[in-house]
Amino acid sequence: MVPFLKKFFPSVLRKAAKAETNVYCIYDSQILTAFTSSLYIAGLASCLSASRLTAVFGRRNMMILGGYTFLAGAAINGGAANIAMLILGRILLGLGVGLTNQATPLYLSEMAPPKWRGAFNIGFQFFLGVGVLCANCINFGTAKISWGWRLSLGLAAAPAAIMTLGTLLISDTPASLVERGKLAQAKQALLKVRGHNTDIEPELAELIRSSETAKAAKEEPFVTIFKRRYRPHLVMAIAIPLFQQLTGIHIMAFYAPVLFQSVGFGNEAALIAAIILGLVNLGSILVSMFVVDRSGRRFLFIEGGMQMFLSQVGAACVLAVTTGTSGTERIGKGHAILMLVLMCIYVAAFGWSWGPLTWLVTSEIFPMKIRPTGQSINVAVNFAATFVLSQTFLTMLCHFKYGAFLFYASWIAVMTIFVVLFLPETKGVSLDSMHVVWERHWYWHRFVNDES
Repeated sequence: MVPFLKKFFPSVLRKAAKAETNVYCIYDSQILTAFTSSLYIAGLASCLSASRLTAVFGRRNMMILGGYTFLAGAAINGGAANIAMLILGRILLGLGVGLTNQATPLYLSEMAPPKWRGAFNIGFQFFLGVGVLCANCINFGTAKISWGWRLSLGLAAAPAAIMTLGTLLISDTPASLVERGKLAQAKQALLKVRGHNTDIEPELAELIRSSETAKAAKEEPFVTIFKRRYRPHLVMAIAIPLFQQLTGIHIMAFYAPVLFQSVGFGNEAALIAAIILGLVNLGSILVSMFVVDRSGRRFLFIEGGMQMFLSQVGAACVLAVTTGTSGTERIGKGHAILMLVLMCIYVAAFGWSWGPLTWLVTSEIFPMKIRPTGQSINVAVNFAATFVLSQTFLTMLCHFKYGAFLFYASWIAVMTIFVVLFLPETKGVSLDSMHVVWERHWYWHRFVNDES
């Protein structure tokens, strides 16, 4: 929004006003990227401690704490008077996001029955998409108000309040309650979620057995996860979230405003583009929810990777032909429409593959004793990669130009091959039987023995 840029980032407006400006370099501002990326470095810090906190205090309590922190961040951002307040608010938002991203996927995986675990967990990503779309619509609606940016940033408190109040009304997961020795509460939680007519004794007994085994080992989880037999789990906890960020989802989100401005739209172009891409993302996540427990995780990873690769290469070709390396030439309307189509194809592929499956797969592959630790590493790597890419992306776009699309396309090719070779299928496997998929895998079986 122009009033927001005028108050906090006037250099960006001055750069955009120059007719000869390279379209790739308009938003190349380290202060602007610091506003974006500060959330992720704070999320990285909080999720590193969230593993132990989640194990000691439970998944539910971490979601409540994350909600309170997010509320404070939204209030500070809405009332910001300078960049320092903006970044402080973003840091608090990041702390809240780090705690909830650690606890929520674990909560969903542990509460859902195995045959519907994929759909339940992707529901997490779906409602993130709903939130993003709502935020974009609010931005569009408030863009013409001089103080509309305050309303947009401050309204982040509304979903935070809903989440915090809602979490107060639910019980913790049976696995977490058993882990903390609250067996009576664990039984009640199981009855509530599985139904009072269901025999929950076998599942409760399995949870108790897994918990006792984990406690008998008396090992520090952050030490345990580095042992040889958990090598596949550790590799996935690092590789999958890193690859998710290297798909280049940020390049599509950030490039949308430049693209739309190039075909004659005004300053609201970025908001219109975000709404269009948000709708596509939401639809694709719905597709994933319905097919992930039927077609499996591997199929969606591989198909999504191939689709993203082709769209990224196509986008690079269109930009190479139209803007070249100078970036001063405007894209024609026909090419702009083609770029929009390619962006939608890319976002759709991400929405039903690497977007939701990153959270699903990494929340279900770990045994109980290292599950919070594994999820913590997953979230930490995700935030670390997002911070680096967010802080460097606009500068990279300015220097790489259309080659930035080819950079991410090459990583998509690598990660798709990685999935084909090293990721086993986890569809329909109960959490306590997950070790079987590693024992049967052509490569990972050499690391996993009967002790797992």
